[in-house]
Amino acid sequence: MVITGGTSGIGYSTCRKYASQGSKILSINRNKEKSEKLCEELKRDFGIECSYKIADLSLLEDLKRVGKELAEMEETIDVFIHNAGIYLTRKKYSLEGIEMTFIVNYLASFIINYLIKDKLKAQKKARVLMVNSEGHRFAVWGIRLDDLNWQKRLYSGLQAYGSAKTAQLLSMLLFDKYFGGSGVTINSMHPGAVKTGTGKENGRLYNFYKATIIDKLSRSPEISAEALYYLGVSKDVEGLSGRFFNLTKEEKPAPPAMDMDVAEQLWLESLRLGGLN
Repeated sequence: MVITGGTSGIGYSTCRKYASQGSKILSINRNKEKSEKLCEELKRDFGIECSYKIADLSLLEDLKRVGKELAEMEETIDVFIHNAGIYLTRKKYSLEGIEMTFIVNYLASFIINYLIKDKLKAQKKARVLMVNSEGHRFAVWGIRLDDLNWQKRLYSGLQAYGSAKTAQLLSMLLFDKYFGGSGVTINSMHPGAVKTGTGKENGRLYNFYKATIIDKLSRSPEISAEALYYLGVSKDVEGLSGRFFNLTKEEKPAPPAMDMDVAEQLWLESLRLGGLN
């Protein structure tokens, strides 16, 4: 099982769940010290093989490097979970000038999926899971293809988050089409209202609100981990692809997330932004 952001929150609980069932783990993280600690823990507690790759998911160079390394691996990728994500209340740009919510929550998964798609298809069996969100419904009018970088309009954290998650669901439509009949499936899921470290970059006021209100109404990330394990291995969902789940219950995404014409335009723009052929 390969996962992004495996050192904390939902990713950490998911690593432990898969490891407890004997899975070999490969986690893609930013922090080397936390990555080493994670692998030491999983090896000690479950006796499984664990490795990691260091990458900043806001940097195109890192995304393309990791994508190519994964594509060239001899081992099969049975389950790939795109878990890493951020929520920002203020507009922020990556070192390469891409709005952070957009690149981390959407473009990162797109680039990696694009670079490993041929490997997965050649395997003839794999499950790709993207931790999405009911928050995609915040993008009531869909995404703005002419302003994906939030330079022409007033920035809203909720709308930026919703747009990025909508973009991820739109990309799923075309990846699903590409994988059709190959034995590879790709699905998205809302992880539920669980307590994570997402949003800690937003300053004292937001963190106070999160600690006193949001976290008290949230449940353990182990709930999300159980759902991600079910979607990754259960025969109940074998062969299902291009679907959106709220934990393990299938739901219909908002209409803007199912627009194939927009999905095709976004695909071309994502290739351009990612510097991909």
